Amino acid sequence: MTTPLEITPLSYREDPLDLFAALRHRPAAVLLDSGRPVAPGGRYDILSSDPLSVLDIDARGRVHGDASLPDGLGPFAAQQALLDRLSGQVPDSDLPFLGGLIGFWSYDLGRCLEPVPGRATPVADLPASRVGLYDWAIILDHQRREAWLVATAERRDQVLGWLAPPPPAGEDFRLTGEFLPEMSREDYLARFDAVQRYIREGDCYQINLAQRFSAAYQGDLWQAYRRLRRATPTPFSGFIAWDDHAILSLSPERFLHCAQGRVETRPIKGTRPRGRTPEEDRRLAEELAASIKDRAENVMIVDLLRNDLGRVCRPGTVRVPQLCGLESYANVHHLVSVVTGELDGRHSPLDLLAAAFPGGSITGAPKVRAMQIIDELEPSARSAYCGSLGYVDVRGHMDTSIAIRTAVADRGRLHLWGGGGLVADSRGEDEYEETLDKIRHLMAALGDPA
Repeated sequence: MTTPLEITPLSYREDPLDLFAALRHRPAAVLLDSGRPVAPGGRYDILSSDPLSVLDIDARGRVHGDASLPDGLGPFAAQQALLDRLSGQVPDSDLPFLGGLIGFWSYDLGRCLEPVPGRATPVADLPASRVGLYDWAIILDHQRREAWLVATAERRDQVLGWLAPPPPAGEDFRLTGEFLPEMSREDYLARFDAVQRYIREGDCYQINLAQRFSAAYQGDLWQAYRRLRRATPTPFSGFIAWDDHAILSLSPERFLHCAQGRVETRPIKGTRPRGRTPEEDRRLAEELAASIKDRAENVMIVDLLRNDLGRVCRPGTVRVPQLCGLESYANVHHLVSVVTGELDGRHSPLDLLAAAFPGGSITGAPKVRAMQIIDELEPSARSAYCGSLGYVDVRGHMDTSIAIRTAVADRGRLHLWGGGGLVADSRGEDEYEETLDKIRHLMAALGDPA
């Protein structure tokens, strides 16, 4: 930043969607969406477009898109070098984002960090990570019911001009075929049995196994995102689109949050569908809260994340203030734990992301062996699914999701994944049904024009 940032108040809106629609067709437009006014828990929406630069990382960890960066940098070092370009004075503010990186880090990026062969078929030519360097943002604060434009004076005038005309209408979105599974039920159960053999043989004690569903589509993916959001508003949602690709994420799960060196992660393990009546809903919630199996899965991942955070946090600061708390969303109940720590002064938020990536709640434990088994058993790479969406700002603030309940659009096809953690006493049929429970409503919403 060569000129000072200014913070300009805007009219508050409970829902960011109409505001983002005006930016939707701008280059590299991004929305990090708290799901308000329907979803509980979220506080901020962050909207931006027209980044100063865009950086792609491919599946081999090679850097593309900005020739001015030094050669030989790894994925996270290159992103840090890009972030370091935003230098200069920023205002004293408690807003979460004052310029920096916004984008996604796919699950497949983990192969650049750990010894995983990469046998699974990739989702065409999607990068393993794509981040933009954004020098402005609109931020909606739903706790204070305020809205702000963070930008230089020149950028502010540009953005206000972009917001003025009515947004262009897109082609109506529709599926042109039904969602079809990549695996049959029998295929899934055969892979379930393989996981059980690995567990019995001592290779691992939990594996997150997922299956993919795909359908052809036509039309505006922003309309598709709006349908998904109506069906399942969640506090860590996001929409990123470029060329003929897009990521539509409706995640309830925070991965890593960092501000003033304080770190928090909120792993989810344990799921039940919402009931059709208040009585059934209460019974399902109580069943989940009392489930020894689900609590054991959650505790395993908490231990893994305590270890990951311990790699970059000050010794003795990693804590677990919430273990297996029950949280309810529009379509499911979850068990959610909270792990906190204090970042060591020698490490940056991007170091933290690299140390914990991908999130343990969607790999299994021990993490590296779990990732190797996932690579062996899942036919297709996960792409953005089970990766992260989020931001890293110039002050060292970071917030990222675990990209579950996430659709990836690639050249006329939409891909959805459903998965779950498998342990020694898991039942194959139950786990298969859980993968469907997690995304059935997403498939229905995409197929329903109402």
